[in-house]
Amino acid sequence: MDAYDGGSNARRRPGAASEPGDAAEPRGVEGPERAEGSEEPDGPYGPGALGEPEVQGGSDATPESSDTHPSAPAAIPPAAPASGPAPLRNPDSDPEPRTGVTALSLRYQIGVVLALAVVAVAVCVHIGMVFLHVAPVNTVTKQHGRAVDDWVYPEFEQNWKLFAPNPLQQNIAVQVRARIRTADGGSRTTGWYDLSAQDGRAIDGNLLPSHTQQNELRRSWDLFVSTHDADNRPVGLRGTLSQTYLRRLVVLRLERDHVAARGDILVSVQARSRTSSVPPPKWSEEKVSVQPVYRELPWWAVTSEDTEGSAR
Repeated sequence: MDAYDGGSNARRRPGAASEPGDAAEPRGVEGPERAEGSEEPDGPYGPGALGEPEVQGGSDATPESSDTHPSAPAAIPPAAPASGPAPLRNPDSDPEPRTGVTALSLRYQIGVVLALAVVAVAVCVHIGMVFLHVAPVNTVTKQHGRAVDDWVYPEFEQNWKLFAPNPLQQNIAVQVRARIRTADGGSRTTGWYDLSAQDGRAIDGNLLPSHTQQNELRRSWDLFVSTHDADNRPVGLRGTLSQTYLRRLVVLRLERDHVAARGDILVSVQARSRTSSVPPPKWSEEKVSVQPVYRELPWWAVTSEDTEGSAR
């Protein structure tokens, strides 16, 4: 049977007229290639093959150019941006936001700078004052020693020397005695009580001695000596304060030792120091005096304020 014979399933020659009952051939299926420049024939592949109106020339003509190849693909429109994470920021075009002090306005930045400058000046002044306090005696401390002491005492007191550490080479013992008015109207004077020796015995063998046992009496005596002249006259306001502190301390210690019997009254007290040099080692040729030196203070009247601590 010939391939081009008629029938329901027979092939049809290209360009042959369609018979009734044949299915329409889908659009877009192109037939055999045509020679360039040849006009599209009428028939099943023509413009009016499926009943579509022909496109007339003019302003409403098809946008495709007449010289465009019929098989050339149409231009693909740009794809719409897909939704997703935001693109990365370009640091060159978009600088990072300011933080910290730089985020403040100019007025507040100036305030911060001034505050830091004041703090820096105060720190430098404090360091300089403490340095002059612990440094050896020099021209500045001779002329402005009072200003340095007013700045350092009492909050920033230093009891060590930075450039010339000198360990104690003397034993200083604080002793005290009292005058007592007895219940029958008489008067008596006690012997000397060695308060430093009492503290030494309390510390000896104690693995954890208290700060009071170690330093209270010693520091009170050092404060008194440093604020009084050789005639035991107070120098400045701290001199009077140190005298009152030492007097109340020795009165408290005497009452703790029960020097006054029941009915007796503690009238006055007197303190003194006993200073003896530490003997040099055997291999040293240094010669020192072993005789103790005493410094006796005047008698101090005991007031009711001095005995308030023992009453409580």
